[in-house]
Amino acid sequence: MPEKTSMVVLRGRVVLPEAMIDDGVVAVRGDRLAFVGSAAQARDAGLDAQLGQVPPSYDYLLPGLVDLHNHGGGGVGFPDATSADEALRAVLEHRTHGTTTMLASLVTADPETLTARAAMLADLADAGEIAGIHAEGPFLSHERRGAHNPADLREGDAALVRDLAKAARGHLATMTVAPEVPGVAGPGGAAPALIEAGAIPSLGHTDGTTEAAETLISQVTAGLRLAAEVAGTLGHREMTATHLFNAMRPLHHRAPGPIAACFAAAARGDLVVELVADGVHLDPATVRTVFGTVGAGQVALVTDAMAAAGMPDGSYDLGPMSVTVRDGVARLADPADPDGGAIAGGTAHLVDVVRRTVSAGVPLLDAVRSASAVPARVLGLDRELGTLARGLRADVLVADEELRPRRVLRRGVEVRR
Repeated sequence: MPEKTSMVVLRGRVVLPEAMIDDGVVAVRGDRLAFVGSAAQARDAGLDAQLGQVPPSYDYLLPGLVDLHNHGGGGVGFPDATSADEALRAVLEHRTHGTTTMLASLVTADPETLTARAAMLADLADAGEIAGIHAEGPFLSHERRGAHNPADLREGDAALVRDLAKAARGHLATMTVAPEVPGVAGPGGAAPALIEAGAIPSLGHTDGTTEAAETLISQVTAGLRLAAEVAGTLGHREMTATHLFNAMRPLHHRAPGPIAACFAAAARGDLVVELVADGVHLDPATVRTVFGTVGAGQVALVTDAMAAAGMPDGSYDLGPMSVTVRDGVARLADPADPDGGAIAGGTAHLVDVVRRTVSAGVPLLDAVRSASAVPARVLGLDRELGTLARGLRADVLVADEELRPRRVLRRGVEVRR
């Protein structure tokens, strides 16, 4: 008889999408969640002996967090890494802080560099270390380019999309595109090429009008629905908006721009908006307004982290751009601007973003849902991870009362710091 797999029992305040169990239990056997419920229910399920060794706790038991937009950490940036082993250092920096599933994000670069980086990151995806690749650019607005190299920005190119998807070997998950850039929307454009490749277009880095954003959202939504029908899957994946507000034409009552279209699409369930709620990219009032307007089910909290995440202030690279981090804020190194250039990504871990979102006035359950269940749904992985439920993958973040990580399990295995 094969030896029975031992069980790991965790006890604390279990955070579910719609409720919190104050004295809850999460039991892990192998790489699966074997039990999720109250301590009383655990006893009824025959876990008395295990509970006797695990006292009640005020720790929070959260699902492993899921980050859709992450350029690196631990001193390594995905756009600059030249080997899978090097890139893995960035993955582990975030994993030890509770992000058990993530996309590796690239930045605008020349086609040769983009395809080379995609091929390298595909090795990590094949190994199960990342959930896929996010390409931020190069089909972005020059006016709203943020920290992207203007020399590498280009018009939409379906052939480049296909080349990038081929290099990524099926792991290209999302790509940020500006709807007004020629060659992005419409038949034969980059957006339909992304859908054909199994990737999701993400609206961002745009100076476009409301109408341009509405056109792209309508086209992509129809394309994703058709793709789901052809595949015979239930429901369809939603497109996203890359870090809403940041690197977008501002909302104005006589010129609402793309943000108005994003709000409307999110409210009707056709779009998930990313928020970099790290205390730098957005004011706390903006964060709680978005949650109050479109609801946690259409918000994905992200880090937009770069190499400096988890590292001290100093000089770093973000693709071809030089970045200076001062007081934890990353900006382009711009000698002509004494206050620094454009914000160049984030330096927080996703659990930090959750904590700051709660500090902004968003309920804990909503903040956690937007950092786990919602991004898992965007990736089409919500039947595998993103919530604490029996049978799902055993990804668990144990955090203290201040939402500081204490312990992380991924696929039921302790993540060592």
